[in-house]
Parts: sequence; structure tokens; C-alpha cells
Amino acid sequence: MSMTQIVPHGKDTAIQGELYMSFELGDKSWKLTASDGQRGPSRYSVHAGDTAAVLDCVRRARERCQLGPQARVHSCCEAGRDGWWLHRWLTGQGIDNIVVDSASIEVNRRARRAKTDRLDGDKLLVMLRRYHAGERVWSVLHEPTPEQEDARRTHRELARLTQERTAHMNRIGSLLVLHNLRVPVIVGGRDWATWWERHREQVPPVLRGEIERESARLALVKQQLKALEAARRQELAEGKHPLVAQLARLRAIGHKGAWVLVKEVFGWRRFANRRELAGCLGLTPTPYDSGGSQIEQGISKAGNKRARAMLVELA
Repeated sequence: MSMTQIVPHGKDTAIQGELYMSFELGDKSWKLTASDGQRGPSRYSVHAGDTAAVLDCVRRARERCQLGPQARVHSCCEAGRDGWWLHRWLTGQGIDNIVVDSASIEVNRRARRAKTDRLDGDKLLVMLRRYHAGERVWSVLHEPTPEQEDARRTHRELARLTQERTAHMNRIGSLLVLHNLRVPVIVGGRDWATWWERHREQVPPVLRGEIERESARLALVKQQLKALEAARRQELAEGKHPLVAQLARLRAIGHKGAWVLVKEVFGWRRFANRRELAGCLGLTPTPYDSGGSQIEQGISKAGNKRARAMLVELA
């Protein structure tokens, strides 16, 4: 007989010989909830990132559930700021881990509901057991390789720097309006230094210093943007990204749009049909058809927001 045995247990089905564990990941501490489906859950708290303590919790949970060291361990955690390192480490320890989309976890629909790390851990544990019993209870994310994950950093940093550049430009313009100075040129552009030199004496000294420091930060952001864009153009010219070049051959799709779509979606994900693709990008419809109400609420916006924004822009 195998170590995994399914036996009736009241109205539920209990799975013997396997340990289930949920992770509630916080900034300073992690809450672990574990059970074999036969006993009540055991709860542990470890410092965030303490992998040795996690292994010790697994050992203690096995002992409490009277499971052998070879008993299979299933775990789950929500996608978030910790990225994929924990998933890869757990997999390397022989633990069957999954990363789930937080938005797909069912919640109580009352206007006010209790929410604590303990309740969240218990909920994840129950849903993990249901998932391994064959129910489709949530959305499981696909893991990119470390190389694929790292390849997404370039365009994400470019997007962040572009937002910072806009913020600095708007800030400088707003500070100048305090003294009725309207900038007729692009802040930080080719004619900005000349314009500012002619008008800087009209600004009080403290505010003048603030604007000049803001201008220095703007210049640094523009310098980093220029360097990143030049490096990306060089890689494309050297043929290091053939999928990007192939997609860019389509009409109305340039290298910037092709880069985002390939690195975020098409370069590492595989789709069986267009419905899967639309679901990944959050482009599926969300009808509301209940009783006498028939409303189309628009696209779900539940997928990759960067790729979706690029597709909407290209459209």
C-alpha cells in the first residue's frame, strides 16, 4: 500500500500520509499553518526569510501528525513582493509548492469581515486541500525561469524611470506657478537651461534651490533612461532577442511594444487557445446577467497589466 491513502471521514475526504502547509508572508514575520487533514491545524511563526526555521516547522508538523520523513509536503503561498525565490527554494527542498493569485481566493462578501493572518492561513490551508482533491478553487501562477524573470527588469525599470521623469517635470512646473512663471519650453529639454537662467532671479532663494535640486534629479533620470534605451537598442542590433525582432516585423508594432509583449508574455508562456491568452491578459468579458439585469461590465483587467496596457495602446 502506498503512503497516500484516501479514506472517508464524515462528509469530507481526508488524505492520510501527506502534509499540507500554507504560508502567510509578511514583511517581518511569516505565519505557517500545517495539517494532514486528520488533525486540527498547527500554527508557527518564523522571521521573514528564515529558511532554516521553515524546515524546522516542517519537521515539527510531521512529528505532530505522526508522518514519516518521506511524507509528501504540499504548500501554497500568495503571489507578492517576495517574488519566486521562496517557491524555488521550497521546490528544491522537495516540497510541492504552488503560488496562487491573491485575487482568485474566495472571500466572505459581507460588508465587514474579520481578517487576520491566522484566519488567512486557515483559509489557504483549506483551499489547498480542496485544490489537491481536484477542485478548481483558485488560479495558480506559472513560474518563469530566473533568466526569464530577470529579462523583464529592463522595460519595467524604463517604465518606472519614465514615470519619475514626468513627476519631476510636473513638480518643477508647479513650483514655478507659485510665482506666476509659466514655462513655455519643455522642462529639462534643450531650451530649459537658457530659460531658467533668465528667470531664476525672479524666484526666492530657497525655492530656487529646490527647483535646481529637482532639475538635477530630472537630469539624472534622463541620463539613466538614455543609457538603458541605448543598451536595449544595442542588444536588438546584435540579434540577441530574435522573438522581439520577429514580432516587430508586424505592422504598427515597434521594438518597444514587441519587447514588452515578448518579455511579459509570449517569450515564456504557452497558450492552448485564444481564450487562455485573453485570460492571461485580462481581456475577457465580464457579463452581469442575473434576473432582469443584463450588463456587460467590460474587460476583467485581471491579467498582466503591463502587456494589457501595451496591447490597448497598440490597438
